[in-house]
Amino acid sequence: MVTVTRKYQVTIPKEVREALGIKAGDEIVFVKTKDEYVIKRLEDFVREMADLAKDIDETVDEMREGLSKMFREAHE
Repeated sequence: MVTVTRKYQVTIPKEVREALGIKAGDEIVFVKTKDEYVIKRLEDFVREMADLAKDIDETVDEMREGLSKMFREAHE
C-alpha cells in the first residue's frame, strides 16, 4: 500500500519497480485499459505501439494484395 502526498505523488514499491524494470530516471506512462490503468515504462510502451503498428501495416498490405488478386481474377 502507498500513500498519495498532497502533491499527488507516490513512491513505487521496490517489488513493483523490480517487476516492471523501472530504474531511477525512467519515464513511465499510465495506460488506460477497458477496466483499469496499467503502469508501463515509456520505452516499453513505445516499443509495444511500434510492434502493433507493424502488425497493422502487414495486415493492410495483405488486404491490398487480396483485393488486387480478386480484382484481377474478376477481370480475366
